[in-house]
Amino acid sequence: MWRNHMGMTQAPIIAARKPFYKELKAGQRVMWCACGRSQRQPYCDGRSHLGTGIEPVEYRAPCDQEVLFCGCKQTCDAPMCDGTHSNLPGGYGEAEGAGDAMLVMPDEAGVARLDGACFVVSPGTLGSAERYRCRTLVSPELGAEHQSQYLIELAGGAAPILSPPAGDAILWVRAGTGRIAIGDRDFAINGPLGLLVRRGERFRLTAGAAPLSVYASICPAGPLVECDAMDDTFDAAVPERRAPIDENARKAMGPRYFQVLLDDRDGLDNSAQFIGHIPRSRAEMHRHLYEEALIILSGTGTIWNETRRANVAAGDVIFFPRKHVHSLESTSAEGMDVVGLIHPGTNPGINY
Repeated sequence: MWRNHMGMTQAPIIAARKPFYKELKAGQRVMWCACGRSQRQPYCDGRSHLGTGIEPVEYRAPCDQEVLFCGCKQTCDAPMCDGTHSNLPGGYGEAEGAGDAMLVMPDEAGVARLDGACFVVSPGTLGSAERYRCRTLVSPELGAEHQSQYLIELAGGAAPILSPPAGDAILWVRAGTGRIAIGDRDFAINGPLGLLVRRGERFRLTAGAAPLSVYASICPAGPLVECDAMDDTFDAAVPERRAPIDENARKAMGPRYFQVLLDDRDGLDNSAQFIGHIPRSRAEMHRHLYEEALIILSGTGTIWNETRRANVAAGDVIFFPRKHVHSLESTSAEGMDVVGLIHPGTNPGINY
């Protein structure tokens, strides 16, 4: 609530259900409408707020940038959208109708290519005669610009020593038990679990009683290279590298919810790993300013683009380019569980 000069309280009104996408030049100064009454949304029109006690908020772009200015006027990160609109009445929309997008089937490599650089990859399973496998799922060669992702599978013993020389490695232990050595430190792992390996560190996975299945995202995009030997490099500024699931840390996003596992607070650079749940539903078409790789943990569904769609199931990975329109539908009665990695960005609840 806001208080005007006569002591009366007023509240901002919702100007738009979703944020406003704008492109700004370095040094550009704008006045964001905080009251919701301006006729020049998302900017102040110089008069509509008069008498409300609510003043516009000045914003000056530090560089050339794309921004999402809050349209619901309920954000806690003024003037930017923080995802609050999804939890307002009518704020989280669902698609209407079945749509007529063409169903795309995966090719021999398990990749179903949708519109633009969007795709679904079905990595398959480790062969009965294989002990170790590292498969590329997301990479610049497949259309990503900001992240790479690899699936590491280990049936027993120790994996090769690996290192992300170009970026941080954000790991998701989907299943299995064992240990991870990072430099001169050693951690027990028991999936499901998030893990962090800093840029330039070396790590080695060792399977326990149950085989390990680990998705490793590299941000910014880069390789995961094999090394001849371990070294003792370990960034002690981030001593704890495990990120467990915590139901008390869930954040609502309309009928869906998510928990951020790893983000800038853990030393990442404008990246975030999260786990979420999608009830049986289909979101309306929307976009993000971040690039996203989404792992389907359980359930079945369909990923929709404007002209193409593909079926998805547990183990599949969906890659979404920045600003690419899409909608994910959960078709399972019990819903769908997912783990996502976004970069550049830290809030998976923001869409436009």
